[in-house]
Amino acid sequence: MLTPEEKIGQMMMVGFDGVRPPGYILDWLASRRIGGIYLFARNVVSPSQVKQLIDECRAAAASPILVGIDQEGGIVARLREGFTESPGAMALGAARDSQLAEDMAFALGRELAALGINWNFAPVADIAHQPDNPSVSTRSVGADRELVSQIVTAQIRGFQRAGIAATVKHFPGLGNTVIDTHDALARVSGSLDYLYEYDLVPFREAIDADVACVMLTHVMYERLDEAHPATLSPGIVSNLLRHELGYDRAVCTDCMEMNAITAGFGAGEAAVLAVEAGVDMPLYSHSRRRQKAAYQALLRAVKSGRIPLARIDESVARIQALKATYALDDPPALDVVACDAHQSLALKAARAGLALVKGGSALPLNSQTRSILALEFAAQGISDAVDRSSTSLFSQRLASHFPQAMYRRLDARAPTKAILKQDLEGFDTVVLVTRNAHMHTAQLRLARCIIERAKAVILICARNPYDAGLLTGADTIICSNGDSRPSLIAAVEAISGDYQPKGELTVPLI
Repeated sequence: MLTPEEKIGQMMMVGFDGVRPPGYILDWLASRRIGGIYLFARNVVSPSQVKQLIDECRAAAASPILVGIDQEGGIVARLREGFTESPGAMALGAARDSQLAEDMAFALGRELAALGINWNFAPVADIAHQPDNPSVSTRSVGADRELVSQIVTAQIRGFQRAGIAATVKHFPGLGNTVIDTHDALARVSGSLDYLYEYDLVPFREAIDADVACVMLTHVMYERLDEAHPATLSPGIVSNLLRHELGYDRAVCTDCMEMNAITAGFGAGEAAVLAVEAGVDMPLYSHSRRRQKAAYQALLRAVKSGRIPLARIDESVARIQALKATYALDDPPALDVVACDAHQSLALKAARAGLALVKGGSALPLNSQTRSILALEFAAQGISDAVDRSSTSLFSQRLASHFPQAMYRRLDARAPTKAILKQDLEGFDTVVLVTRNAHMHTAQLRLARCIIERAKAVILICARNPYDAGLLTGADTIICSNGDSRPSLIAAVEAISGDYQPKGELTVPLI
């Protein structure tokens, strides 16, 4: 029988710094002060290290725990070096193959299970409404609600078949704003017709697919609740999600330490408001101080009668059911992580997700091409939710196919004339890699100058495909729909003529 203090503890899911669990985390687990942990790249060195970290936490815990992570694939994957990287949601959508998406999720799920992770904050069900949305990007399958639904439900099947609790996010939809909730509170005003006609469709399908958990967004939908973001809104959690859509399983928040929450509500009061709204698990990713403040505020709210203990019991029952269903009683061996079969599957999915947007007049490059210059932009101004990509992998793979190629990483802030004079003279072909140039004026301007001056340009839009609509002067345009490792490898293979990209874009070009 759990005490009120322990019941509240079971609702608390927290992150921490370091590649070993800090002493206070082990103490909290031993005293049932928290119900689970979740990991970020800051906690990861290698598969064996991650497994050891999780084993320590489980050994210390007085009750079964949830261990969560963001392993969406693509531009959000906390496990990379030494693990299987998957192409992201938009690439899976471009492949138009639900079975492939399910198989890829199952492979990722098997690796999570081998590590002891039983809760994945994926898939993303947001619809790509806004090209300038800084946090959704290629994490979304695309703009078509039916395609989004097909791929999302396939991913849910794959993760949960592997014994991993899938989490559909970000309810009721994060795609129709250009504000990053890591930075500020996003608001959506006006008619909600689009919300019901579009954004809620994939979430309805996810619920029908028995998704284990729903994650809420920090966006405020003013027609539903003009005082609170979805995370803290009874109208959205209890009325829309629970009552109208009939969802009776676990609900968690996005990180409660984002500025969208902390700037207006504070860590403690936000936790209380979230639980009052119907949330089961508020997530606190970073600060021990805020984690303590949230726990203490919830405890005070229960003791004062502001939150009835029966409301806490509802959440604890859902959390215990989630833990029991995804207990990882028979996990696979650690050698499943980054195994050949998974790596091959990821490359197959990445190839299927590449789209040839314009011609092939400059393809394929071959060893007879006398002079090749590769110019690559790094990602700029990206959301805290999104991982920064390596700009060395592409050059390494290109060099393995074309030893004669020269490579340069581009800084959009450098003087344009100096770059053009030094780098474009005397090259037969320029391979240009952009990352969200449509959102960054300096990168877009420089990319256009390169295309105008070079003899022949193969353009690879390595993140959002929207760049393709603004850089139409390139001789050949390929959209990889994300720049995970397999997608970059597949892009180099396409350049060399190893295969013909057959993916279809899932968003309209601008």
